[in-house]
Amino acid sequence: MLMPEEQMRIILKGVHTLVNEEELLLKLKKSFEKNEPLTIKLGLDPSAPDIHLGHAVVLRKIKQMQDLGHRAVIVIGDFTGKIGDPTGKSKGRVALTDEQVKENAKTYCEQIFKVLDKDKTEVRFNSEWLSKLNFEDVIRLAATTTVARILERDDFQKRYENQVPIGIHEFFYPLMQAYDSIELKADIELGGTDQTFNILMGRTLQKTFNHEQQIAIFMPILEGLDGVEKMSKSLGNYIGVSETAEVMFKKVMEVPDKLIIKYFELATDEHPNEIEKINAELNGGTNPRDVKYRLAKIITSLYHSPNDVEKAIEYYDVAFGKKAIPEDIPELLLGGDKETVADIIPQLIQMKLIKSKSEFIRLIDQEGVQLNGEKLTSDDMEKIIISSDVMRIGKKRFVKLVK
Repeated sequence: MLMPEEQMRIILKGVHTLVNEEELLLKLKKSFEKNEPLTIKLGLDPSAPDIHLGHAVVLRKIKQMQDLGHRAVIVIGDFTGKIGDPTGKSKGRVALTDEQVKENAKTYCEQIFKVLDKDKTEVRFNSEWLSKLNFEDVIRLAATTTVARILERDDFQKRYENQVPIGIHEFFYPLMQAYDSIELKADIELGGTDQTFNILMGRTLQKTFNHEQQIAIFMPILEGLDGVEKMSKSLGNYIGVSETAEVMFKKVMEVPDKLIIKYFELATDEHPNEIEKINAELNGGTNPRDVKYRLAKIITSLYHSPNDVEKAIEYYDVAFGKKAIPEDIPELLLGGDKETVADIIPQLIQMKLIKSKSEFIRLIDQEGVQLNGEKLTSDDMEKIIISSDVMRIGKKRFVKLVK
């Protein structure tokens, strides 16, 4: 194990908020002296099993702590999933069936081990303990907090003010999630900033039960490829952890320059010292594209084999290298979040890159139109376009699609 102070430096990298830093240092010193790992808890409500780099921010932080010698417990909320986390919701969530929970949990487990060390990870289902609580236990649990405290949550408060129904069972979600920390004797719990209420409830409940309180670590929300909105599959601005190496490398190269350091902090395991050097290089005038090239290689290497990474680099250099695409090419400004190939045809005509829609369709049929080096077919007319995509029409006409 590294010295506690050095562990603190690595753990704090990229963190949005930590409660409480002094307590964490004491836990790390105790762990170091006794050579005993800390227990890190992450609760997952198995309702959206497709993991992207935004979801992986918390997983990467846990992996860094595993590398420091600590153990992770992933709590699959198969019991709480039947209620559904009301966080950020303007109305109640539809409860998941047992079959949906099991299927989603299986998919989650397959994906989280693309990031976490399987040998240092324990997967638990909170039905193991929550399903065994009797009604007296539930009453005792409910007595640990007040309705006023629960209504401090923005989502509940807004629904109450707008007279949107709130089920009594929804009040139990943060309490049940907090009870998981009691059962596991969690030393640290992680989550995104949107999970602040739930995780701090764990600290409160531990104190009530005379347990040592867990440290709460909140990670920032990672913006997607548009550089504005939270990374989301529905917005099309995501990088999925299960995507091919070629797609992943290409997408990382589309990360806005202003987010390069944030991606190094949140989407890689690079040491803080190395990130400071990279930041100094950028401030010293190094071409952001060169730094992003390193970022793309590092991120892709986290999820793919060295051989696949090399193939991805070769593919990118051929499809998007300076020799493949002229430096000064016209830009087509995208208007909406989900514009398709068909949607931009009027602008292509206006820019005189094509004469008509029929010419464009004919060129596609003749395999004369490429998007990011890949030939388009008639089936691709509804393909969603992402900012920084490059379209090649014929042999010499290029256009860069930007927002």
